[in-house]
Amino acid sequence: MTALSGSFESKVSPRGLPVSWLMVGLATGLAASILTGVGIGAVAISPSQFVSILLDGIGIGGGAAYSEQQAAVLLAIRLPRVFFGVIVGVGLSVSGTAMQAVFRNPLADPGVVGVSSGAAFAAVACIVFNRHFAAFIPVWLTLFQLPIAAFAGAWVASLATARLARRGGATSVGTMLLAGIAVTVVAEALRGLLIFGATDDQLRAATFWGFGSLGGATWTSLAILSAFVLPASFALLRTGRQMNALLLGDAEAGHLGLDVERLKRRAVVCATLAVGASVAFAGIIVFVGLIVPHALRLAIGPDHRRLLPGAALLGATLLTFADVLARTCVKPAELPIGVVTGLIGAPFFLWLLATDRGLRGTP
Repeated sequence: MTALSGSFESKVSPRGLPVSWLMVGLATGLAASILTGVGIGAVAISPSQFVSILLDGIGIGGGAAYSEQQAAVLLAIRLPRVFFGVIVGVGLSVSGTAMQAVFRNPLADPGVVGVSSGAAFAAVACIVFNRHFAAFIPVWLTLFQLPIAAFAGAWVASLATARLARRGGATSVGTMLLAGIAVTVVAEALRGLLIFGATDDQLRAATFWGFGSLGGATWTSLAILSAFVLPASFALLRTGRQMNALLLGDAEAGHLGLDVERLKRRAVVCATLAVGASVAFAGIIVFVGLIVPHALRLAIGPDHRRLLPGAALLGATLLTFADVLARTCVKPAELPIGVVTGLIGAPFFLWLLATDRGLRGTP
């Protein structure tokens, strides 16, 4: 695939800027979003205080004075929540970029294989039927029963989609897209039946979970989330060269020596792991996996060797800033983060369509 790599090789973006500068800018933006996320809130924490608290925690004295309240808020609430947003943003955006390459469809996102709808149905089922099985659930499991149910639902939905798409030992991209739509419709219909029979409290819980939130982030949930999302995202980041070949079509990529079926399975499995875990712990967060790849193609170009890591940086930055808006713009209340990403992503997507830029450089 050397010739193909050369066709994508460019050190200058479509905007005429060095790609290395753009990547440094994305990394700087992520650092700024983390400092903003840990600093803004009911208890303000300056960057110098943030550094001092971390240095004191490892036995190195920091220079800035801070209160015990600031240290407690940072270490117990802000840091796990900000890192939670970073990990979820990485998983959703990298998975979205990979899915658009696999399906060669600019409208594909991580939910195209039924992951989000399967997770939503399982989560609502857990909320509605929890009172019937609460006596049989161990105490230690009660804190994670909803994420476990959502992840199981996401996994079952993706397996059903993959099974329906296989014909004669090969996976048809078109069939997988249609199967994903069918699985999504079935899962949403079943979720509707559960909501129809839910009580007011159950309906409220299901609705707020569906809008997404990072409010439940803890160090324990962050560790579990990272165990699924980071390895899956890293595996996708290593497929940049193969994704470039896949854009030419299955037959052409096969002639270049690429195992197309193995790449498709790897991409779908990794996306399911990353998105399933993210949805399980944070709820449904819309538009991140759809918008981030579009925005980056306009700035960086179609080379997935740069597009995938760039998506990880931009997705993490976007979700971290969105969480800051969610918890500050209507305080003391908190907006669901899915509402914020929808309000940001939908106008941007409409602008892409209106200017016809969403069709340039897409798979």
